[in-house]
Amino acid sequence: MISLADLTLRRAAKVLLDRASATINPGEHVGLVGRNGAGKSSLFALLAGSLHEESGELSRPAEWRLAQVAQEMPATDQSATDFVVEGDSALIAARREVSLAEAAGDGERLAHAYMAWHDAGAHDAQARAQALILGLGFARDQLENPVDSFSGGWRMRLQLARALMCPSDLLLLDEPTNHLDLDALVWLETWLKRYPGTMLVISHDREFLDAVTSVTLHIDNGKLTRYTGNYTAFEEARALQIELQTSAYLKQQDRISRLQSFINRFKAKATKARQAQSRVKALERMERLAPVLTNAEFTFEFAEPASLPNPMLIMEKASFGYPPPADASGTPPTVVVEQVSRPVMAGQRIGILGANGQGKSTLVKTLAGTLTCVSGSIQRGRGLDIGYFAQQELDVLRPDETPLAHLQRLARETQTSGRSDREQDLRTFLGTFNFTGEVVKQAVGTLSGGEKARLVLCMIVWQRPNLLLLDEPTNHLDLNTREALSIALNEFEGTVMLVSHDRALLRSVCDEFWLVARGRLAPFAGDLDDYQRFLLEEARRNRDALRERTKAAAKPSPSVAAAGPSAKLALSTLKALARQQLVVEQTLHRLQTQQRTLEERLPATVQATELAEIGRELQQLADEISAREEEWLALAEQIDQAENAAAALGDPIAARRQVRGSP
Repeated sequence: MISLADLTLRRAAKVLLDRASATINPGEHVGLVGRNGAGKSSLFALLAGSLHEESGELSRPAEWRLAQVAQEMPATDQSATDFVVEGDSALIAARREVSLAEAAGDGERLAHAYMAWHDAGAHDAQARAQALILGLGFARDQLENPVDSFSGGWRMRLQLARALMCPSDLLLLDEPTNHLDLDALVWLETWLKRYPGTMLVISHDREFLDAVTSVTLHIDNGKLTRYTGNYTAFEEARALQIELQTSAYLKQQDRISRLQSFINRFKAKATKARQAQSRVKALERMERLAPVLTNAEFTFEFAEPASLPNPMLIMEKASFGYPPPADASGTPPTVVVEQVSRPVMAGQRIGILGANGQGKSTLVKTLAGTLTCVSGSIQRGRGLDIGYFAQQELDVLRPDETPLAHLQRLARETQTSGRSDREQDLRTFLGTFNFTGEVVKQAVGTLSGGEKARLVLCMIVWQRPNLLLLDEPTNHLDLNTREALSIALNEFEGTVMLVSHDRALLRSVCDEFWLVARGRLAPFAGDLDDYQRFLLEEARRNRDALRERTKAAAKPSPSVAAAGPSAKLALSTLKALARQQLVVEQTLHRLQTQQRTLEERLPATVQATELAEIGRELQQLADEISAREEEWLALAEQIDQAENAAAALGDPIAARRQVRGSP
C-alpha cells in the first residue's frame, strides 16, 4: 500500500502539495489528474525517489519493484529487440551472475545462476520483447534495426516497451499515449487492463483513462482527493461536489447577511442589545466556508469562413508518397497511397483512420501542399483556404522566434480580411489563447508542448480557413484545451479532415471515416467501436500467422531429413539429455526444500541429541545436493555438445540457443 500523510512537497519556491494525504491500495489502477503545473509529474518523481518531501510522510513497500518510462531519448546502436530485452532488470541481473560465475569457475554458483536465469524467463525474453515492440506499432522488419535509426517518437515507443518489459509491482506512466496512433493505443489499453500490479497514469486522453483506471486521484490547490471510479465518474462526482459546495457557501453567505443586518439594526436598542450580542457571538463562532474557486475554462472559436467552395478538393488518380533523394537520380519515388479518386465536399467532417506507417500523415501533408503528388492530380476549389496542424509542431513553427513574431509574419503574408496587423491587436489576439505578458516575447523553442500546440491553433484561427487539416492536434493539449477544441470544431462551418488517436475528439467531431490501409484509401463502413474490433481482429490474425510461421520453422528441414540416421540420433540424444536434466532439477528442488525445513527447525531445538541428528541430516543433504548439482552441470555440458552436433547436421533445434539468448 502507498500512503501519503500530511505531506508537503515543494519545487523551488512553489508549494505543490500542502499537507496532502491519500492512500493507494495494492493492485489499483489510478488516474492522476489536475491542471498543468499542479504537481502530477512531481508526485511521480516523489514516488520514484528522485524528489523528496519537505515534511509529512510517504510510505510504500520497500520490496516493490518500480517501472517507469525513461524520458531521455536513447542513443545506441543496439537492435530494438535487444534494447527492450534489457528493460527486464531481473533477467539482466541473472545474466550478469551467469557471466561472473563462469569467470570465477565456481560450479555450484554457476548452477544456481543458471536456475535463476531460467526462472527470470530467459527462454522467452526475446519473444516477449518483440510482442511488445510489434504491439506498439513497429513493423516486423524493424525488430533488428538499430535504435539510432528511429525518429524521436519511435524511440519513445521503445522506451515504453522497455518499461512494460520490466517486472514490476508499481508502474508509473506519464502521458504514455502521446506518441501512439490509435492502433497502438488500443493494444496498450488491452495490455494495461491485464497488468496485475499497482499503476498510476497521467494522461489527457479521457477514453484511455476510462478504459484502464478504476480510481482517480485529483490534485487541486495543493490537496489530493481520491475518487472511486474512472475519469468520467470523477467528472460527475466533482461537478456534484462543486454544486454542493457552492450551494452551502451561498446559504452561509445569506445567513451571515441576515445576522449582520439584525446586528446593524438593533445593536443600539437597549431592548434588543442582548439578542444583537448573541448574534455577534454566533458570527464569531461560525466556521466560514471558502468560495468555490475553479480554473477558468479556456475557449476559442473559428471565425466564419469568407467562402465555402464546393467541392473543396478533387483527387483524380492521385498517388501520395515521397520523391527520391536528390543524390539518387533515376530512383523512382516512394509511393505510400496510390490511385485515390475522391472529392472533399464543403461541410464534411472526416476522420482518417489507419495503422502507423500506412500513409495518413503523407496524405494530409500532400493535401496541405507541403508534399506534391507522386502521380495523378489534386484540384483545389476557388477560394480554398487551408488551416494545417502538423503532427510535429516545429514543422510550422520557428524555435528561435517569439509567438508575436509568428503572428506578425502571418499577418504580413496572408492579409486576412477583417484582421488588424497592429501590434496591440496581435497581442490581444494572442491573449485569447493564453499568451500574455512576457510570454509573447519568449522564444518558441523554450515553450512547452502544450503552449506550442496552442500557438499553432492560434495561427490557424487567425487565417479564417475553410478547410482544416489536423494531424494529431491533441498530442500535447490538456483535457480543458481538448474540450475547447472539440467545441470549436463542432461550431466550425467549413470542412474538417482529422487524424487523431483521441477517440473522444473523433467521436465528437467526425461523422464519417476514411481508412488508409495496404496502399489504398477507402470509406470505412462503421464507427470507432467497429474500428477497434477490426484492429483487435487484425492483431489476432497477425498472432495466428506468426504462430503458424513459428511452427513451420520448427519442423525439420529437408537437409536434416536427408542427413539420415545421424540427424535423428542427435535429436534423440538431445531430447533424452533434456529429460534427464529435468529429473535432476526436480530432485534438486526436493532436496533443497528438505534442507530449508531442517534449517527452520534449528532455532527452536534445544536438546543436544536432536541437534546432532539434524546436523547429520543437513550434512547428508548438502552432500547429495552437491552431487546433483555436479550431475546437472555435466548434463548441461552434454546438451551443449549435442546441440553443436545437431547444428553441424543442419538441425534447426540448434536455434534454441539463440532463442534463449544464452550468454
